Amino acid sequence: MVAETRLTPDGFVYPMFVCPGEGIRKEVRSMPGVYNLSIDQAVKEAREAHGLGVPSIILFGLPDKKDEVATGAWAENGIVQQATRAIKREVPGVVVMGDVCLCEYMSHGHCGIVKAAPQSLGAAVAAPPKTMEYEIVNDASLELLAKTSVSLAKAGIDIIAPSDMMDGRVGAIRRGLDDAGFIHTPILSYAAKFASGFYGPFREAADSAPQFGDRRSYQMDGANVREAMREIEADVEEGADMIMVKPAMPYLDVIAAARERFDLPLAAYQVSGEYAMIEAAARNGWIERERVMMESLISIRRAGASMILTYYAKEAARLLG
Repeated sequence: MVAETRLTPDGFVYPMFVCPGEGIRKEVRSMPGVYNLSIDQAVKEAREAHGLGVPSIILFGLPDKKDEVATGAWAENGIVQQATRAIKREVPGVVVMGDVCLCEYMSHGHCGIVKAAPQSLGAAVAAPPKTMEYEIVNDASLELLAKTSVSLAKAGIDIIAPSDMMDGRVGAIRRGLDDAGFIHTPILSYAAKFASGFYGPFREAADSAPQFGDRRSYQMDGANVREAMREIEADVEEGADMIMVKPAMPYLDVIAAARERFDLPLAAYQVSGEYAMIEAAARNGWIERERVMMESLISIRRAGASMILTYYAKEAARLLG
């Protein structure tokens, strides 16, 4: 009766990793209980989550081939496009979000087009990371992000969720969607996505680790909360309908600041490293797994997130039910 913060399944978004093939359910080594799923298995997983009261899923793709222009991200028969059509056909009530980033589809693993200097990209990939000289070409990357968003919308994605952190991506995606006739497709922007050490297990799950360098030139500095507010404000001005902070628990203060300042739906992503730490500690008998899982989720909700992207969505929904 007196609880000030309540956790309900209708605030969860369940992330899923979709891969080519059939009958595939391959556990991610660093994320026990999380799987790479073929489309048929993804449909089953989406149906189960929706049946537990989880209204939404977000899809990440593992393409069969990668290249330097992320073809698999925007191809009509890309893995996420195929999965979306199957899930919408078999589980029509579920809200499907599409992560829009290029890293899983790029041969080099970065979130945008890479210009290597002074050596060729091929040589750069093979060179030791400390000697690497390269540039992320922001504006050319925006064209691919908009192209990917339109492709996903055509496949039936309900919400476009760009996570790349290129400057101007929300505006470019909004223009691309509007020009293609998807004027009512909303954008959930990863508006404050920090360059974090908590992403490691995800990069294993999505096979998206950069082959050289890192992502600090386009993801946010973890020391800067005021800059995070400016980043969010820029995305709102460009047309974001919803905003997100990622990771969640190490940035609860950022979530709280965003909730105080912006009157938009606010999401937070409980990322792979947060999940993996809880699982590892629980398997060693150091913590009570279910109690800590729920405590972590309530902390994110208490900070102000109205939506939580979490690998615990199904399990937490069962407990809440």
